[in-house]
Amino acid sequence: MKINIFLIILSCNLVFNQNYNNSKIINVPNMDFLPGVFTGLDILIERNFDLIKNKKIAVFTNQTSVDRNGNHLLDILSNYSDLFQIKVVFTPQHGVLLNPYQNIESSENNIDLIFNSKIKRLWNNEYIPTANDLFDVDIILIDIQDTGIRFHTIMTTLTKIMESASTNSIPVLLLDRPNPLNGVIIDGPIVRPKYQSFRGYHLVPIRHGLTIGEYALMINETGWIRKSLKCDLTILPMSNWKRSIVDYNFKLPYWKNINSYKALKLSYGMSLFEGTNLSFGEGTLKPFQVIGSPWLVPDQLISGLRKKKLEGVNFIKTEFFPDSISNLISNPIYKGTKCYGVELEIYDIDKFDPLKTALSILSIIANLDRRFQWTGSNYIDFLFGHNYLRLFIAQKREINKLPATWSKEVIKFNEFRERFLIYN
Repeated sequence: MKINIFLIILSCNLVFNQNYNNSKIINVPNMDFLPGVFTGLDILIERNFDLIKNKKIAVFTNQTSVDRNGNHLLDILSNYSDLFQIKVVFTPQHGVLLNPYQNIESSENNIDLIFNSKIKRLWNNEYIPTANDLFDVDIILIDIQDTGIRFHTIMTTLTKIMESASTNSIPVLLLDRPNPLNGVIIDGPIVRPKYQSFRGYHLVPIRHGLTIGEYALMINETGWIRKSLKCDLTILPMSNWKRSIVDYNFKLPYWKNINSYKALKLSYGMSLFEGTNLSFGEGTLKPFQVIGSPWLVPDQLISGLRKKKLEGVNFIKTEFFPDSISNLISNPIYKGTKCYGVELEIYDIDKFDPLKTALSILSIIANLDRRFQWTGSNYIDFLFGHNYLRLFIAQKREINKLPATWSKEVIKFNEFRERFLIYN
């Protein structure tokens, strides 16, 4: 018996029973009788695309938009082209990092040959859809995996799409996907308004513990879109996903040089090194797992780190050469130069604390070597969310006391997010 028959005969279980002023959450059935998580895309397929049938559609997607069988959204939609029309395909900062779509933005005249639709990467000076992009569009379909980490720009781009949808009176259908890190743990400081940027657009912690649907719901209902605009947002939730689920086996690249769960978890601490004159392994086969520079003395660093007794990780002396291993990383810091540093050997990924580890490495190096620098006009403040990290290190304060500065913020954010949680 096919799954979609079950969808018809089963009584729907409410995923969430709270009413919202500007957003709608569609009821989905309990699918516990079948293994695995059904994403919003899986549910849409089983509904025979009823929510987009006979529509002219704008799609926001990247390589993570796959169904439970590994089929990409664009391939799936191409098989049902008689049901709807794709007018434009939007991609995020790094485009679509998956064959056969990795060169999608390079198609002739930026026209996709499958759908004969416009292709537009929302980045740099074209980070928001224009009225012309959305001309003759009936609905915006969003299916993309967020990383669960504030540094990455998916949610900023999504907010800009919601802003344009509101301005142009076009409804948005968002197909929800899991938070790959899990939906329980929240960590890191909340951005201060003074330090908001494209890398930290909303006032959330570094690790926010929300699915992309929950985050979009929060944005829409709290007026976080520019000028407090609200869009006509509909969320198609997942079935069988629980907040405690961790996606250890995710195979697709999440973001630029993040191609595994380990790299993803490492990134929410080690991305802070983007604000320094240290290499974090960008341009190597071990991004976020090696830290170093041409001038670093690793023995002293390792000695200091071992005294910290950080859980889940060992530190090994290493040497590496950053290089351009993809067109996404054309000019990593210290390109072609031998770097000395440490490799993080993760032996227990669950106990490993990437943020605590990154803060420890930063404080030790800053105190050991005067050649250490913050770069990019204190870009670290925008990554971290405020200037406390930089000030703590400048004042030689104990770095292990820094998390106390955001503990109350995390508690308040956890309370604030409660009304936007779709899953248990």
